Amino acid sequence: MQIKQLIAEMLPTSLETSIRIRRHTKRLMSVPSLQCDAGKLRSARDTNPQEMLRSSSAERLWHNFRDRLAAFAIPDGTGGVNPGERQAIFYLISALKPSSVLEVGTHIGASTVHISSALAATQEQTRKPVRLVSVDISDVNDGEAKPWLKHGGTKSPKQMIKELGHEGFVEFVVDSSLNYLERSANRFDFIFLDGDHAPDVVYKEIPAALKVLNENGVILLHDYYPDMKPLWSVDSVIPGPFLATRRLATEGADLVVIPFGSLPWPTKLQSNASNLALVLRASR
Repeated sequence: MQIKQLIAEMLPTSLETSIRIRRHTKRLMSVPSLQCDAGKLRSARDTNPQEMLRSSSAERLWHNFRDRLAAFAIPDGTGGVNPGERQAIFYLISALKPSSVLEVGTHIGASTVHISSALAATQEQTRKPVRLVSVDISDVNDGEAKPWLKHGGTKSPKQMIKELGHEGFVEFVVDSSLNYLERSANRFDFIFLDGDHAPDVVYKEIPAALKVLNENGVILLHDYYPDMKPLWSVDSVIPGPFLATRRLATEGADLVVIPFGSLPWPTKLQSNASNLALVLRASR
């Protein structure tokens, strides 16, 4: 079954949404097919996100950092990761214990400070050096424009990192995701894709990310809507990550996407729903 046929069968009844998804699909299908080597991904059979989210050790670490992170009063509803998903990312990093993390899409630093805090805990446990590279197409730390103020933040991502004492292992890069992935000599255990959610961009990002992924690494997606269905009552579906990964899979990429589904704690709108999803290797 071809990707266009699959998408046609999933189109929602809303005319406006259907038109938007058709437009995204047309844009995606204009991109020539790419080779996608998923061999370095962690196996889906060895990975259970729900177990990680219920880890007692991650919970203990979370209690050590929770108040410090909450003191930044990072606003919600700005297009970034909601508070429940920030906690989920902290738990995931704490459970997997990566040494090197790439974040695409810094925005106001909500996920950035949670990743860095989990990495700091990992470093304390393993006594091994850790590294976080956070890439954004805009200068999110611009001292003159102060973009974080427009979204209700009080401090720049760099300032929050400094106050946490994590500046020694966190690097901010101003670049597009594809430029960085194609030119970087760095390799990562964990890659969080939360930048441009256009389907053609995500379709290119994943194969490029796999080339800089270390063995047994994982890719985390934000704004993944299974079957392009809303997760919240007043939600607007972002189809890009679903469309891109579905095309890669139908073209033979050995990957599977595991949505987090419901978290053990609230996310937004009195719900526990999450649009985080792990990209893992389908085969053993």
